[in-house]
Amino acid sequence: MQFGKVNNPEDIDFSIPSDHPDTTSVLNSSKGKDFNAFIGCAKWNKQDLKGFYPRGTKDELAYYATQFNCIELNATFYKSPSKEQVKIWYDKTPPHFKFFPKLPNTISHFKRLVNAKQPTEEFCDAIAHFEEKLGMTFLQLHDNFKPKDFESLKKYLNEFPKVIPLAVEVRNSEWFSDKKYADEYYELIKSHKITNILVDTAGRRDMMHMRLSTDTAFVRWVGANHPSDYKRLDEWIGRITKWKNEGLKNLYFFIHQNVELESPLLSAYFIEKLNKSLKLDLQIPKTLNSNGTQTSKNETI
Repeated sequence: MQFGKVNNPEDIDFSIPSDHPDTTSVLNSSKGKDFNAFIGCAKWNKQDLKGFYPRGTKDELAYYATQFNCIELNATFYKSPSKEQVKIWYDKTPPHFKFFPKLPNTISHFKRLVNAKQPTEEFCDAIAHFEEKLGMTFLQLHDNFKPKDFESLKKYLNEFPKVIPLAVEVRNSEWFSDKKYADEYYELIKSHKITNILVDTAGRRDMMHMRLSTDTAFVRWVGANHPSDYKRLDEWIGRITKWKNEGLKNLYFFIHQNVELESPLLSAYFIEKLNKSLKLDLQIPKTLNSNGTQTSKNETI
């Protein structure tokens, strides 16, 4: 994931900003509900997850799903899947596994949400075949999709199939720099019970708005291939613990890197820390030594 990449990560202030006041009120309204945590990577292919698959692995998704409980499914951004393909993915994964498919770029980037009802319905009809394994789909808007396009977004969300849980990621800086636009956007997604995506990446600290619109935190975390990546994850443990105490119901946390070298290793580190802090029992994914053999938990962390 190259979005927000910088050449000088050592100069970036990676501290997590204070929560927006709306976050606390949203979470307090959900207190008492069970908490669920899903931690995963963005892709399952060997080219990106180097040093993860044991030698001789033939089915990458099937193996990946033995180590993680979810996947941020970026493949659907480039090609809308057929119902048959979704069923194949469904059959390869265990009952607890969740998919988080991204809406196709034909809808978000080329059509820019205009005259997109038919392809959206076709996409939703297909991913509905994930059944109970559908975590949430998400819409990532182009960086040049600005507040001037608000009416297009409003119309699109009004027509979006209500049976499909949705999260939205806006990227243009004007959504965050102008309070009027930020409030209009927030009230729109909150009224539809749509989750506001947080992106933690070096070059776009404005996307750390810390403003949750539902009792779900959807975080796309991008490592900078720098030693500070681990400290950044430590700080997230503290914030997530705070949110859980305030009423957070669902955590969807996806770990990327600018250059995908350590995503499984970072994920293992983060999951073990989260388990300890929240007294969870999430599986800690195995990684490989340079000789292709699996590490133990103590070697990995």
